[in-house]
Amino acid sequence: MNYRHAYHAGNFADVFKHVILTRILVYLMRKETALRVIDTHAGHGTYDLSTQAAAKTSEWRNGIGRVVAARAPPDAHDLLEPYLAIVLPLLGGDPPLYPGSPALARRLLRPQDRMIFCDAHEDAIAALRAHPEFSRDRRLKSIAIDGFTALKAFVPPVERRGLVLVDPPFETKTEFADLLAALTAAARKWPSGVYMAWYPIKDRGAVKEFLDALQRSLKEAGIGSALRLELRIGAPHRDAALAANGLVVLNPPYPLAMEAQAVLPYLARTMGMGRYGADVARLLGD
Repeated sequence: MNYRHAYHAGNFADVFKHVILTRILVYLMRKETALRVIDTHAGHGTYDLSTQAAAKTSEWRNGIGRVVAARAPPDAHDLLEPYLAIVLPLLGGDPPLYPGSPALARRLLRPQDRMIFCDAHEDAIAALRAHPEFSRDRRLKSIAIDGFTALKAFVPPVERRGLVLVDPPFETKTEFADLLAALTAAARKWPSGVYMAWYPIKDRGAVKEFLDALQRSLKEAGIGSALRLELRIGAPHRDAALAANGLVVLNPPYPLAMEAQAVLPYLARTMGMGRYGADVARLLGD
């Protein structure tokens, strides 16, 4: 894939991954002890939806645009609330903005928590450092570094609690292999950490090969629990626009599977354009 996020901010994949991100952070913050968020492919932090890039695709209109215009049933509404409480004021501003994972994490986390935002692209790190909210926040560091190198460097964190978000752009043919190797190595170093890794679904065979290999590697690393979450707004095809994507969550909070079963089918219906659907399955554990 060739994935410049300014064209895709707020699309169905963003909504999917960011709803799950907020659910995990809400759960982790039930304990008073400090935690750390490590975002290996952080991006620019926030995205202006009035730009030429966003207007060219208007993907956000069929993503977050549909979600904010719809009326969710009570169970899904309650699960979406922490996410939408951050998104709605930004989306209603002038210009309208969509928050990336750094902005969501920063708004959710507490004074005792810490954040490391990494990206290999200097322009993304420059944008994070220049943003007033990020530049004044002593809880966070923004570092120009390859995401998979960052994963090796920054786990385990000193807090020993937290979340690692791995959201690669999948711009190279080795990205699945790189993600497999990086996740396995990190899990061996920090087996109690919560990890959330995103992947596109275009070639079902490649995805199955990745998940099968990851399952074997995680068992060998001593990880006892992992979830596979997937959301589709159409039929995936290697030569078509992205219509399906997934997340692997290692050491998921215990309510996450039930929450995903409640909210993901609603999101798939709301943003779907044809053969939509959602799957929640155990990759490891009962």
